[in-house]
Formats: sequence, C-alpha cells, structure tokens
Amino acid sequence: MNIVITGANRGIGRAMADHYRAAGHTVTGTARDGSEAVTLDLGRPETVAAALAPVTEGTVDLLVCNAGVYVDKGQPLDGGYDASMWADTFAVNVTGVFLTIQALLPALRRSKAGKIAIISSQMASDTNAPGGSYIYRASKAAALNLGRNLAVDLTGEGIAVGIYHPGWVRTDMGGPSAAIDMTESATGLIARFDALGMETTGCFETWDGRDHPF
Repeated sequence: MNIVITGANRGIGRAMADHYRAAGHTVTGTARDGSEAVTLDLGRPETVAAALAPVTEGTVDLLVCNAGVYVDKGQPLDGGYDASMWADTFAVNVTGVFLTIQALLPALRRSKAGKIAIISSQMASDTNAPGGSYIYRASKAAALNLGRNLAVDLTGEGIAVGIYHPGWVRTDMGGPSAAIDMTESATGLIARFDALGMETTGCFETWDGRDHPF
C-alpha cells in the first residue's frame, strides 16, 4: 500500500510509520521540522496544498491524519485560553486535517479503494465532558464532525472514512502516567484501519475496536 501519515516523526505517528514500513508498505510521512519526506506545517494552512503537491501526483491507499496539537492543557478558566491558542489549535487539528484530505483526494481516488483515518480523541465526545481543555476538546469534536460528514460525501466514490480514539498513550502529549504505550496504540489503530470499509464508513472507534459514543 501507499500510505501517507501526517505527524510521522514522533509519537503514535512514528510508531505507525515504523510498523507499516517494516511490513513492506510505502510510507510518506510528514513533519513540520523537515525530518520526514514531506515538510508540512499544518499551522500554516496556506502552505498545505503546495507542500503536498508532489504526493497528489501518485496514488494514496490510506491517509492517516494524525498530526495534532494540545496547547491548552492546564489553562485556567479565568484568564486562560487566549484567542491565539484557539486559532493555532484549530489551524492544525481541524483546518489542517480538512486541507490535507482535500489536497490528497485525487490520489485517494486513483486507489479505487482509498481510506481516510482521522485521529480524534475520546475528548471529542459529548458524553465525555468532565471540564477543562476547552480548545483541544472543541477541536477534536470538530475533527469528529468533519470525518462524519466526509464519510457521507465520499460514499459514492468508495472512499471510506474512519475516526479514532488512539487511547491515552505515553507520549509527550499523553504524559508518562498514560495507560498504554505507543506500540500498543499503533498496533490497535492499524487493525482498525485494516477493518475499515464502506460498511463501517463514518465510524468512531477506539484503538482497541470498541464503538465510541458520540
């Protein structure tokens, strides 16, 4: 398969890329620091189409929209969550996801059975709202909504879209006290991507195969 993974230079993205490469697949990773094949800074939406232009000329069988930021952890309700945090987070976690998918649609269509996987979070769910992290929660809810609507619009083209909670993972974002490691999350997510098809398009699932409430 030809696979594109955004944010493939570290964390879950790196673990997924390593797994797929070891299995013999062709992986095009993106990273904003230039450490992957495509230098892509989703915080600068105006650059996304140009950065991905070389990839659009080929075929993409699986696009994994993994890159994301979580900048508002621990912000106080009074005086926190400034406007720049909202803009920066939504640029990466929502606008960047949409523009990446939009840019790579021609390559996904060439696959004849292309798949799109959007890494969201359990924090996107209306049923999991314990307070705090307002920006991150709102952005991941928007990514979930984006994926659900894309699944409808792309059904006629045979492109399946899945939205996934990767688990609470021991990464820079998840912290050292998280429940699972990167390999466990990546392995579970890859199994979910393998199972994704038109009969399950629009799903919101956990890394270990459970349906997640919206």
